[in-house]
Amino acid sequence: MGIPQVEVTLSLLEMFRERTLATLAAIEKLPHPEKALGWRPGPGRAHIGWQMMHIAVTEELFATERFLGTAPAYPELVPRFKGGSTPDDNIPSLSELRDVLTQSRSHLRATLLKLTEADLGVIPEALKQRGLTIGKALQIIAWHETHHQGQAHITLNLFNAAGVS
Repeated sequence: MGIPQVEVTLSLLEMFRERTLATLAAIEKLPHPEKALGWRPGPGRAHIGWQMMHIAVTEELFATERFLGTAPAYPELVPRFKGGSTPDDNIPSLSELRDVLTQSRSHLRATLLKLTEADLGVIPEALKQRGLTIGKALQIIAWHETHHQGQAHITLNLFNAAGVS
């Protein structure tokens, strides 16, 4: 049996991912899914494609750089979609979003399953400035997907209400 906090986090992440993928499935059914992925609810606001790729890239960063001190996969995507980046007009496709969401989750899962109970109190080098322990970061990771999936969901609702499709 693994560490309870890791097991709970992984269980929650699985449920949250179902909602994220359901949003992508709803977009896929639209006449022009690429329009929905790139639509912005206001000037300078993030489009759905950015929200979804941001979820994936953030998980990749926690799985590698932030917890292990290793280089993340997707060196071309990280600068474009990490926290603090400005959404551009190069919209990821549905297949690219699904691929990176799946792969980064696999990387995160593998990293989390390596953790020991003692690791939960550790502040990794990459998180020292924020003073975050791995245990606290697990809470943030769980919250992070729900936060951005919610933003993507409301953006999709606004897109549909605007009659842009």
